[in-house]
Amino acid sequence: MSLTIRAYAPASIGNFAAGFDLMGAALAPLDGSLWGDVVSAKVAAQTSLLATGAYAHLMPPDPTQNLVLRTFSFVKDALLSKGMAYPELAFTLEKNLPRSSGLGSSASSIVATLVACQVLLGEPFTRSELLQMAGRAESLVSGSVHLDNVAPSLQGGLLLLVPGEGGSSKPRALPWPSELVIAVVHPHCELSTERARQAMPAQLPMPEVLAFAQNLAAFVHALHTQDQEIFVRCLRDVLAEPRRADLVPGFRAAQKAALRAGALGCTLSGSGPSVFAVAEGTHHGKEVVAAIQEAFQTAGLASEARLCGVDPLGARVLP
Repeated sequence: MSLTIRAYAPASIGNFAAGFDLMGAALAPLDGSLWGDVVSAKVAAQTSLLATGAYAHLMPPDPTQNLVLRTFSFVKDALLSKGMAYPELAFTLEKNLPRSSGLGSSASSIVATLVACQVLLGEPFTRSELLQMAGRAESLVSGSVHLDNVAPSLQGGLLLLVPGEGGSSKPRALPWPSELVIAVVHPHCELSTERARQAMPAQLPMPEVLAFAQNLAAFVHALHTQDQEIFVRCLRDVLAEPRRADLVPGFRAAQKAALRAGALGCTLSGSGPSVFAVAEGTHHGKEVVAAIQEAFQTAGLASEARLCGVDPLGARVLP
């Protein structure tokens, strides 16, 4: 019997409040459950893909168009560039995250695939090479390379993407206050990353650029100094949210409801339609979740919610 590797990659929040395309967080439900896609891989006579899980029915009918096999094509190219052969692999995708949800669904599939291949093939890649491949695979969905979902899903934590050599980005971990709870609510609708990115202008006026830079710098400073006043003031999205808010029915009402219920801040998760809010402790987190869900219900949208912390582990192999 051939060895089967089963890899998990957590859901994630890209554009984490102040950090459009530059900051993201991996999510760990407080109840101890796993929330993300799982990819199993084993050597086989020919490459194949079986999709299972709650959202398998939403996957492309042609397996070659699925991100798992498209990611594997990057793995094969990378192996060939190293002068290494590759085997055919049979994959099983447990699709546990809804697509176009703002929860890093594509990133989760991509990262779980890469980790399964990495372990099964004897770890031929560096962490940097895995991240580079993940970014390229993510661009197949969003239309451009951005790492704020794939990086935390791979590495875990709340990550800031800092400049690397040649215009590349490198993830650096930021401290996250352990007493804070992330309330995540997913309304039952879709908003593709590509459509959300089309709402962003190609160029921004200088005052807006400065406001974004000031807010992001102050937010990072607040995390490192544990300055709650600045943290609360800067836990906001000054760049994308104003342009994307109207793409999510009921978002503004949900945001106001969250703040009235005591949330420290509330904005879109990634490109939406999911929403996340930060609260002090589980009790407040539950109140915030109830307020957000009630607002979406008024807008005609059912929703599901989870209370989360930041997942410090990121992607890993499951027993």
